[in-house]
Amino acid sequence: MAEETKEEKKEETKTEQKEQKEEKEEKEEKEEKEEKEEKEEKEEVEVPKKFEKLVKEIESLSVLDLAELVKVLEKKFGVSATPQVVAAPAGGGAAQGGGGETPEKSVFTIELTGIGDKKIEVIKAVRDITQKGLKDAKDLVDAVAKGPQVIKENVKKEEAEEIKKKLEAAGAKVELK
Repeated sequence: MAEETKEEKKEETKTEQKEQKEEKEEKEEKEEKEEKEEKEEKEEVEVPKKFEKLVKEIESLSVLDLAELVKVLEKKFGVSATPQVVAAPAGGGAAQGGGGETPEKSVFTIELTGIGDKKIEVIKAVRDITQKGLKDAKDLVDAVAKGPQVIKENVKKEEAEEIKKKLEAAGAKVELK
């Protein structure tokens, strides 16, 4: 009887493993199908011939290089890639009445302007804040030597202050904009 129980358990284990393998294969097939559909959606964009070379070069850039390119273009042409948020005054026409008080800013962009002596600590903090990998966080911190780098955008005041404290504790210089 003990041998029958062992064999039954072996059969159950084999059956479970087979089912898990089949589920895994189905999941992989589904993911491949979704990736293929995403590629097809991306391929639907028609690029004019005069821009094909430029688009191919942009596709080959890393995310950090693209961010740097955006900053260069913003400075060169005096434009901003961030969407402008226009909010209606809360008091109806109170803003026109010359009330004198400017509304307090509630959304911030966090810029890393310097890294100080504790580069590794700053990289750890940036990695924790941005949820990026080690290499991306290191590249971002290294890029500060070329100019200020945006760590996070559209952050509420409380979170922005918390992030600023965390980065400054690591030895970094931070600006909230």
